Amino acid sequence: MRDSRTEKVEMMRFAAATFCLIAVTGCFAFAQDSVPKVQVFGGYSWLHTGMGGLTGPTLGLDLRQNPNTFGVGPNSNGWSGEVQYNFDRLVGIVVEVGGQYGTPITGTASGVRGLPTQSQYLFMAGPVVSYRTKGKMTPFVHALFGWDRVSLGASVITGGPSAVTSAGSTYTAFAIAGGGGVDYKVSRRLSLRLLQADYLRTTLDLNSLYGSAFGPGTFHGLPTKENDIRLATGIVLRF
Repeated sequence: MRDSRTEKVEMMRFAAATFCLIAVTGCFAFAQDSVPKVQVFGGYSWLHTGMGGLTGPTLGLDLRQNPNTFGVGPNSNGWSGEVQYNFDRLVGIVVEVGGQYGTPITGTASGVRGLPTQSQYLFMAGPVVSYRTKGKMTPFVHALFGWDRVSLGASVITGGPSAVTSAGSTYTAFAIAGGGGVDYKVSRRLSLRLLQADYLRTTLDLNSLYGSAFGPGTFHGLPTKENDIRLATGIVLRF
């Protein structure tokens, strides 16, 4: 028969092996549960555009209308979608597509009609760093690089001293975005993006965009770069 010392040693070895197995299994399960390989985000996006030197009086002067005919609309609404691949708990890469829609020129005088609408599409990608814990909150930061495609619709503006005709105009510019946000984990497969905030900088040349629409030389000295603020919220699917 084996003595008690041998049994104790074997029991200790068995307990240690069991503990190690539980720890490894637990870590694996936690990693599987908390670090999805792929995340898909979709939601609402709001963009505040830096209009630079473009103001209502500037529009009135350049378009030969009364100074109080026009205003500017720097805010637009839209959507944002992302696919994120996580290499590990910390580092991943994200590809983003988004669309914004608004009216950059507004009418401040009564009776102004036919204002042009604007659509803006972003195509960007870049690294993302996430801070994951056992809690439900996952903050992250990212840096995105890509393209900004802005289109101004054709229109005939009426209601001022004279009608103003604009053609459709499109401009594609380089864009970078830096920012981050916080995801709140609802279940293993679902999170809520409570907020994502980005500083967005593009090389959009307003002289070219509005010059193509209203005629070459109509506008002078407008910014050739834009500094924008973007906010987003929505849901995140985890796979």
